[in-house]
Amino acid sequence: MTDNANIIDRGTEPAAEEGSQIRGGRIFAVANQKGGVGKTTTAINLSTAIAAVGRRVILFDLDPQGNASTGVGVDRNAAKVGSYEVLIEGAPLADALVETEIPNLLLVPASADLSGGELELVDVEGREFRLKKAFQSFYQDFDYVLIDCPPALGLLTLNALVASGGVLVPLQCEYLALEGLSQLVKTVERVRDAFNRSLGIQGIVLTMYDGRNNLSALVADDVRSYFGKVVYNTQIPRNVRVSEAPSHGRPVLLYDFQCSGAQAYVHLAGEVLRREEGIDK
Repeated sequence: MTDNANIIDRGTEPAAEEGSQIRGGRIFAVANQKGGVGKTTTAINLSTAIAAVGRRVILFDLDPQGNASTGVGVDRNAAKVGSYEVLIEGAPLADALVETEIPNLLLVPASADLSGGELELVDVEGREFRLKKAFQSFYQDFDYVLIDCPPALGLLTLNALVASGGVLVPLQCEYLALEGLSQLVKTVERVRDAFNRSLGIQGIVLTMYDGRNNLSALVADDVRSYFGKVVYNTQIPRNVRVSEAPSHGRPVLLYDFQCSGAQAYVHLAGEVLRREEGIDK
């Protein structure tokens, strides 16, 4: 979003008190307007790890690139109903759910049509609330929904923020990423004030951490000193197996469970669940 003020306004509906619930479940937007920070990789592998411990999870692919869909082995072009139909055409969310090879993990795939969704939403009444309404009319029980947002703060991401109870922010360990984080925090605050009073930064995930690089450690220290406990303890390392996994249409937890990247996402899932559910360490 090049000018947040042109998109974030009061609209025609009241601010949401509860934008985060689907029959007891929690909805999180996985968002960062900067590309290449591990956003989709985090959405895929965190969803997989949470599903692996028995939670029912929906991975909602709201990125027109559709990498979350292909990353779990789903041909997004084969799906008749996906995130575009849910968001733009008002199709029932239940009709868009696609099974994956991961037990307990369902996907709402992205389609190529989603790339035009940003423009189609501009003149739609209540445009900010389209995704929230889709979740409100969804009557199945799920524990978590993770929305993989596009790398931009436009109307697609705005819909995810309005519908969510929190934002999970993957942050690459480099200084340029810090500038983008400050912009995202301001956007979250504005969305909270205008549309969704339950919204906040749920957690920051440090990604592409290189222990051999002093810069990674410095950035991590800066982020932790400013945001404190909002930053998860788990750091996702740079790992070639994590990079290879999407080309095989598999989360890294299925591609190479023993690699450092897979194990990091397992630990991250444990942190997320403890924070959300009060699970004992």
